[in-house]
Amino acid sequence: MEIVISNSNGVPIYEQIKEQIKNKIISGELKEQELLPSIRVLAKDLRCSVITTKNAYEELEKDGYIKSIPSKGFYVAKINKDLAREEQLNKIQELLDSAIVIAKTNKISKSTVVEMLNILYSEDK
Repeated sequence: MEIVISNSNGVPIYEQIKEQIKNKIISGELKEQELLPSIRVLAKDLRCSVITTKNAYEELEKDGYIKSIPSKGFYVAKINKDLAREEQLNKIQELLDSAIVIAKTNKISKSTVVEMLNILYSEDK
């Protein structure tokens, strides 16, 4: 499982791990009932503290994305796809709200913002 950690973006490492695993689950890259790396193995792979990976897994479990089976490990849980999609839509709306505030503050037209969005959306990422 590939996870990329940045020490320079100001986002806590456990949060980066949590978000990347959550996105892999939502996208279907990680399947329901799939075994995840142990806390120790993931910490070793990412060169971070086991406490950091433990915190990420605890958050994911609390949010219902993974489940712990004692003596067996952590597995991808069955998720409500509609609820997960709604969460992602809310995140997009928050980011767009911020962009709109910046645009209005700087007198940037809606058509310019829409044009930027269309260009960015069509790029391969």
